[in-house]
Amino acid sequence: MDKYGLIGFPLGHSFSINYFNQKFADEGINAKYMNFEIPTIEALAEVLDQNPELKGLNVTIPYKQKVMEYLDQISPEARAIGAVNVIRVTHEGNDIKLKGFNSDVIGFTQSIEPMLESYHKKALVLGTGGASKAISYGLQSLGLETVYVSRYQRPDTICYEDITPEVIKEYNVIVNCTPVGMFPKTEECPKLPYESMDEKNILYDLIYNPDETLFMKKGAERGASVKNGLEMLLLQAFASWEFWNGKEK
Repeated sequence: MDKYGLIGFPLGHSFSINYFNQKFADEGINAKYMNFEIPTIEALAEVLDQNPELKGLNVTIPYKQKVMEYLDQISPEARAIGAVNVIRVTHEGNDIKLKGFNSDVIGFTQSIEPMLESYHKKALVLGTGGASKAISYGLQSLGLETVYVSRYQRPDTICYEDITPEVIKEYNVIVNCTPVGMFPKTEECPKLPYESMDEKNILYDLIYNPDETLFMKKGAERGASVKNGLEMLLLQAFASWEFWNGKEK
Protein backbone atom coordinates (compact mmCIF):
# COMPACT_ATOMS: atom_id res chain seq x y z
CA MET A 1 0.00 0.00 0.00
CA ASP A 2 1.30 3.44 -0.94
CA LYS A 3 1.58 6.04 1.79
CA TYR A 4 1.25 9.79 1.74
CA GLY A 5 1.34 12.17 4.67
CA LEU A 6 1.69 15.54 6.31
CA ILE A 7 4.67 16.82 8.30
CA GLY A 8 4.39 19.76 10.69
CA PHE A 9 4.22 20.67 14.37
CA PRO A 10 1.76 20.82 15.94
CA LEU A 11 -0.78 19.31 13.57
CA GLY A 12 -4.03 19.09 15.52
CA HIS A 13 -6.93 19.04 13.09
CA SER A 14 -5.77 18.18 9.59
CA PHE A 15 -7.82 18.90 6.50
CA SER A 16 -5.46 16.84 4.35
CA ILE A 17 -5.79 13.52 6.19
CA ASN A 18 -9.58 13.54 5.86
CA TYR A 19 -9.56 14.75 2.27
CA PHE A 20 -7.05 12.25 0.92
CA ASN A 21 -8.29 9.19 2.80
CA GLN A 22 -11.80 9.94 1.55
CA LYS A 23 -10.43 10.38 -1.98
CA PHE A 24 -8.60 7.04 -1.77
CA ALA A 25 -11.76 5.30 -0.53
CA ASP A 26 -14.01 6.90 -3.16
CA GLU A 27 -11.67 6.16 -6.07
CA GLY A 28 -10.50 2.72 -4.97
CA ILE A 29 -6.88 3.82 -4.63
CA ASN A 30 -4.76 1.45 -2.53
CA ALA A 31 -3.15 4.14 -0.42
CA LYS A 32 -3.24 5.70 3.04
CA TYR A 33 -2.61 9.28 4.22
CA MET A 34 -1.04 9.82 7.65
CA ASN A 35 -0.07 12.68 9.92
CA PHE A 36 3.60 12.84 10.95
CA GLU A 37 3.83 15.33 13.80
CA ILE A 38 7.58 15.92 14.07
CA PRO A 39 9.06 18.25 16.70
CA THR A 40 12.04 19.19 14.51
CA ILE A 41 12.68 19.09 10.76
CA GLU A 42 15.63 16.75 11.42
CA ALA A 43 13.05 14.04 12.20
CA LEU A 44 12.11 13.94 8.50
CA ALA A 45 14.85 11.35 7.94
CA GLU A 46 13.24 9.06 10.51
CA VAL A 47 9.83 9.41 8.85
CA LEU A 48 11.35 8.39 5.51
CA ASP A 49 13.28 5.46 7.03
CA GLN A 50 10.25 4.07 8.86
CA ASN A 51 7.85 4.44 5.93
CA PRO A 52 9.45 2.94 2.81
CA GLU A 53 6.07 2.97 1.03
CA LEU A 54 5.95 6.77 1.24
CA LYS A 55 5.28 8.40 -2.14
CA GLY A 56 4.55 11.98 -1.14
CA LEU A 57 4.29 14.51 1.66
CA ASN A 58 2.57 17.76 2.36
CA VAL A 59 4.45 20.28 4.51
CA THR A 60 2.87 22.73 6.93
CA ILE A 61 3.90 25.14 9.70
CA PRO A 62 6.69 25.57 10.68
CA TYR A 63 8.68 23.64 8.04
CA LYS A 64 7.73 25.11 4.64
CA GLN A 65 11.04 26.95 4.45
CA LYS A 66 13.25 24.77 6.67
CA VAL A 67 12.52 21.64 4.61
CA MET A 68 14.09 23.07 1.48
CA GLU A 69 17.66 22.25 2.52
CA TYR A 70 16.70 18.55 2.79
CA LEU A 71 15.48 18.26 -0.81
CA ASP A 72 17.33 16.97 -3.85
CA GLN A 73 15.34 19.14 -6.27
CA ILE A 74 13.06 22.14 -5.98
CA SER A 75 10.71 23.34 -8.69
CA PRO A 76 11.56 26.78 -10.10
CA GLU A 77 8.29 28.20 -8.78
CA ALA A 78 8.82 26.89 -5.23
CA ARG A 79 12.39 28.20 -5.26
CA ALA A 80 11.20 31.64 -6.37
CA ILE A 81 8.56 31.65 -3.62
CA GLY A 82 11.04 30.41 -1.03
CA ALA A 83 8.70 27.80 0.43
CA VAL A 84 7.73 24.18 -0.24
CA ASN A 85 4.49 22.50 0.81
CA VAL A 86 4.57 19.39 -1.39
CA ILE A 87 7.31 16.76 -1.64
CA ARG A 88 7.40 13.95 -4.18
CA VAL A 89 9.26 10.91 -2.85
CA THR A 90 10.84 8.58 -5.41
CA HIS A 91 13.12 5.58 -4.98
CA GLU A 92 16.13 5.00 -7.19
CA GLY A 93 17.60 1.71 -6.05
CA ASN A 94 18.45 2.20 -2.40
CA ASP A 95 18.39 5.99 -2.72
CA ILE A 96 15.45 8.19 -1.82
CA LYS A 97 15.01 11.33 -3.92
CA LEU A 98 12.92 14.27 -2.74
CA LYS A 99 11.56 16.99 -5.00
CA GLY A 100 9.76 20.04 -3.59
CA PHE A 101 6.86 21.99 -5.06
CA ASN A 102 4.45 24.68 -3.95
CA SER A 103 0.74 24.00 -4.42
CA ASP A 104 -0.39 26.87 -2.15
CA VAL A 105 0.19 29.38 -4.92
CA ILE A 106 -1.88 27.30 -7.38
CA GLY A 107 -4.81 26.87 -5.00
CA PHE A 108 -4.80 30.51 -3.96
CA THR A 109 -4.56 32.11 -7.40
CA GLN A 110 -7.31 29.87 -8.81
CA SER A 111 -9.52 30.76 -5.83
CA ILE A 112 -9.05 34.54 -5.72
CA GLU A 113 -8.79 35.33 -9.44
CA PRO A 114 -12.59 35.31 -10.06
CA MET A 115 -13.00 37.94 -7.30
CA LEU A 116 -10.61 40.46 -8.82
CA GLU A 117 -11.77 43.56 -10.68
CA SER A 118 -9.79 46.12 -12.66
CA TYR A 119 -9.51 48.40 -9.60
CA HIS A 120 -7.77 45.70 -7.54
CA LYS A 121 -4.16 46.66 -8.14
CA LYS A 122 -2.49 46.48 -4.71
CA ALA A 123 -2.68 44.01 -1.82
CA LEU A 124 -1.70 43.72 1.82
CA VAL A 125 -0.37 40.29 2.83
CA LEU A 126 -0.78 39.81 6.58
CA GLY A 127 2.09 37.70 7.90
CA THR A 128 5.61 36.87 6.73
CA GLY A 129 5.79 33.06 6.89
CA GLY A 130 5.94 30.41 4.17
CA ALA A 131 2.27 30.70 3.25
CA SER A 132 2.49 34.48 2.92
CA LYS A 133 5.37 34.14 0.48
CA ALA A 134 3.25 31.90 -1.78
CA ILE A 135 0.32 34.32 -1.51
CA SER A 136 2.48 37.33 -2.43
CA TYR A 137 3.97 35.43 -5.37
CA GLY A 138 0.49 34.44 -6.52
CA LEU A 139 -0.89 37.96 -6.29
CA GLN A 140 2.07 39.33 -8.22
CA SER A 141 1.51 36.69 -10.91
CA LEU A 142 -2.03 38.09 -11.22
CA GLY A 143 -0.64 41.60 -11.69
CA LEU A 144 -1.03 43.02 -8.18
CA GLU A 145 1.57 44.90 -6.18
CA THR A 146 2.01 43.45 -2.69
CA VAL A 147 3.25 44.59 0.72
CA TYR A 148 3.82 42.35 3.75
CA VAL A 149 2.35 43.37 7.10
CA SER A 150 3.99 42.27 10.35
CA ARG A 151 3.58 42.90 14.08
CA TYR A 152 7.30 43.70 14.17
CA GLN A 153 9.66 46.00 12.33
CA ARG A 154 11.14 43.98 9.45
CA PRO A 155 12.79 44.88 6.15
CA ASP A 156 10.33 45.37 3.27
CA THR A 157 7.26 45.25 5.51
CA ILE A 158 4.90 47.65 7.22
CA CYS A 159 3.44 47.30 10.71
CA TYR A 160 -0.26 47.15 11.55
CA GLU A 161 -0.14 50.61 13.10
CA ASP A 162 1.01 51.94 9.70
CA ILE A 163 -2.27 50.89 8.06
CA THR A 164 -4.34 54.06 7.76
CA PRO A 165 -7.74 54.48 6.06
CA GLU A 166 -5.81 55.78 3.04
CA VAL A 167 -3.76 52.56 2.88
CA ILE A 168 -6.97 50.50 3.02
CA LYS A 169 -8.33 52.41 0.02
CA GLU A 170 -5.14 51.97 -2.00
CA TYR A 171 -4.35 48.38 -0.98
CA ASN A 172 -7.91 47.16 -1.29
CA VAL A 173 -7.09 43.43 -1.36
CA ILE A 174 -6.17 42.05 2.06
CA VAL A 175 -5.12 38.44 2.61
CA ASN A 176 -4.77 37.05 6.13
CA CYS A 177 -1.93 34.51 6.23
CA THR A 178 -1.72 34.50 10.03
CA PRO A 179 -3.51 32.16 12.51
CA VAL A 180 -5.27 35.14 14.16
CA GLY A 181 -8.97 34.30 14.39
CA MET A 182 -8.55 30.55 13.99
CA PHE A 183 -10.60 28.20 16.19
CA PRO A 184 -10.70 28.24 19.19
CA LYS A 185 -9.68 31.93 19.38
CA THR A 186 -12.50 33.03 17.10
CA GLU A 187 -13.02 36.34 18.92
CA GLU A 188 -9.69 37.66 17.57
CA CYS A 189 -8.93 39.40 14.30
CA PRO A 190 -6.03 41.34 12.74
CA LYS A 191 -5.91 44.95 13.92
CA LEU A 192 -7.09 46.93 10.90
CA PRO A 193 -9.26 50.03 10.34
CA TYR A 194 -12.27 47.98 9.22
CA GLU A 195 -14.49 51.09 9.36
CA SER A 196 -12.59 52.39 6.31
CA MET A 197 -13.53 49.44 4.11
CA ASP A 198 -16.21 49.36 1.43
CA GLU A 199 -17.46 47.28 -1.49
CA LYS A 200 -14.16 47.70 -3.35
CA ASN A 201 -12.25 45.74 -0.68
CA ILE A 202 -11.56 42.02 -0.81
CA LEU A 203 -10.79 40.24 2.47
CA TYR A 204 -9.45 36.74 1.89
CA ASP A 205 -8.67 34.57 4.92
CA LEU A 206 -6.54 31.44 4.61
CA ILE A 207 -8.30 30.19 7.76
CA TYR A 208 -11.28 27.87 7.15
CA ASN A 209 -12.21 27.05 10.74
CA PRO A 210 -14.46 28.88 11.54
CA ASP A 211 -16.20 29.30 8.17
CA GLU A 212 -16.52 33.03 8.79
CA THR A 213 -13.73 34.58 10.83
CA LEU A 214 -14.13 37.88 12.63
CA PHE A 215 -11.79 39.38 9.99
CA MET A 216 -14.27 38.33 7.29
CA LYS A 217 -17.33 39.36 9.28
CA LYS A 218 -16.03 42.87 9.95
CA GLY A 219 -15.18 43.33 6.28
CA ALA A 220 -18.54 42.00 5.11
CA GLU A 221 -20.34 44.43 7.42
CA ARG A 222 -18.72 47.24 5.41
CA GLY A 223 -19.67 45.71 2.06
CA ALA A 224 -16.34 44.02 1.30
CA SER A 225 -16.18 40.75 -0.63
CA VAL A 226 -14.92 37.99 1.66
CA LYS A 227 -13.76 34.39 1.26
CA ASN A 228 -12.22 31.76 3.51
CA GLY A 229 -9.44 29.30 2.69
CA LEU A 230 -11.46 26.12 2.13
CA GLU A 231 -11.58 26.35 -1.67
CA MET A 232 -7.86 27.10 -1.72
CA LEU A 233 -7.24 23.97 0.37
CA LEU A 234 -9.26 21.82 -2.02
CA LEU A 235 -7.47 23.23 -5.05
CA GLN A 236 -3.99 22.88 -3.52
CA ALA A 237 -4.78 19.31 -2.45
CA PHE A 238 -5.69 18.49 -6.05
CA ALA A 239 -2.43 20.08 -7.20
CA SER A 240 -0.51 18.04 -4.58
CA TRP A 241 -1.87 14.82 -6.10
CA GLU A 242 -0.75 15.97 -9.55
CA PHE A 243 2.76 16.72 -8.28
CA TRP A 244 3.05 13.36 -6.48
CA ASN A 245 2.10 11.57 -9.67
CA GLY A 246 4.49 13.51 -11.89
CA LYS A 247 1.78 15.37 -13.80
CA GLU A 248 3.13 18.87 -13.24
CA LYS A 249 3.31 21.02 -16.35
